[in-house]
Amino acid sequence: MPASDDTLERVTERLSALDVSFLYMETPTTAMHVGSVARFAPPSTEQFDYEALCSLVSRRIGLAPRYRQKVRWVPGHIANPVWVDDEDFDITYHVRRSALPKPGSDDQLRQLVGRLQARQLDRNRPLWEMYLVEGLADGHFAIIAKTHHAMVDGVSAVDIATLILDVEPTPRETPDDAWVPQHEPSRAGLVVGALTDTLRRPTQVAETVRSGVTDARTTANRALGAAAGVAAVARTSFRSAPESPLNAEIGEQRRFGMAATSLDDYKRIRKTHGGTINDVVLATVSGALRTWLLTRGESVVPSTTVRAMVPVSVRSETDDGALGNRVSSYFVDLPVGEPSAVMRLHQVSYAMKGHKESGQSIGADVLVRLSGFAPPTIHSAAARLASGLTRRLFNVVVTNVPGPQYPLYAAGAQMIDCYPVVPLAKGQAVTIGLISYNGGVYYGMNGDRDSMPDIDVLAGCIEESLHELMGTVR
Repeated sequence: MPASDDTLERVTERLSALDVSFLYMETPTTAMHVGSVARFAPPSTEQFDYEALCSLVSRRIGLAPRYRQKVRWVPGHIANPVWVDDEDFDITYHVRRSALPKPGSDDQLRQLVGRLQARQLDRNRPLWEMYLVEGLADGHFAIIAKTHHAMVDGVSAVDIATLILDVEPTPRETPDDAWVPQHEPSRAGLVVGALTDTLRRPTQVAETVRSGVTDARTTANRALGAAAGVAAVARTSFRSAPESPLNAEIGEQRRFGMAATSLDDYKRIRKTHGGTINDVVLATVSGALRTWLLTRGESVVPSTTVRAMVPVSVRSETDDGALGNRVSSYFVDLPVGEPSAVMRLHQVSYAMKGHKESGQSIGADVLVRLSGFAPPTIHSAAARLASGLTRRLFNVVVTNVPGPQYPLYAAGAQMIDCYPVVPLAKGQAVTIGLISYNGGVYYGMNGDRDSMPDIDVLAGCIEESLHELMGTVR
């Protein structure tokens, strides 16, 4: 039975300004959930089936209480919504089963991922789903996960999937879960809670503005020591993104592409030419976009660029273990017009170095905290406006999340590879996400079905571009 209302104050947590913005931003054509698809080899001992997955998730979900909570909106939107326990939580609703006709191919799996990721999550329930996909070749199976962006940031976007993973084939022991859901607050209780929060923290607005000013001064001081970086930031901010087929009116349906590469290749390229692993990634994407544009018959001249938004997590140590979003972004003009793979890498490295020296990376985080005092209705309007402006600011999103460099297991089944699914914003035809795992670097490309019929061509261009860079390694 649910607990009584006297614990209401203890169990409700209000969504942050940034977290709720992802809910406001969501439209029928822009589902704001992140996801992943991972493939597994069958365990050597016991069989892995739907019942085993449900049992595993049930045993582990107590380690992430948010996944048994749902969003409740405050009447009149006088405050941000709150997380509350789902009194009718049903694991079999969230963990689902699908299958490919044996032996399932990579192409069939990609089509299934596109269809499943296109569907929006039910806001009346906890904002996540997981699918067991059976029927892959060699007895393999896949797990597709999706979680709303309001719950996670770029570093922890696969939490619902990693919840079931272990570093050894033998599953680790987890404590018994004696979860008892707390009663949902009534509409009157939500209003009272919102007013109480305001009365308890009357100085919150002033403190938020004051902290924002302090951070702005810090940014200015850093910028004074990097004039070239400041100039580059200013030029990027006031110049619209170039015209590109990567920007298009999008629909509700999706296609998904995958590319698998070796982490050792990136390390060898970095060792030869300098820069960082992320620089090599962006140079690889630059070369892939160049080739892809040429296959489409697009005009590519030496000055052609594609502007990428590269999200960066800025979670600090004090935030460790806390749920919520703290993300900053770089805007990088990828030199797709440059025919030389090495020159593309040097240009990307130079641009990324300038961004880091300018201190721009903390600018977005300052804006997030400054917007924390705005009424939620303003968040709604601002989020929708930002979604409408993305076509002017950048052409494509590229996310790079480092993962563990050792094998992981789900109930004894070893994870072979894992591909992220990054949501599309309004006017964005495709997003490129990648994760490194156990010696591999895996690209997941989430594209609009009508605008990206050749998403598999782009996936192939990723592998070709890396091969071109490898050809320059001593």
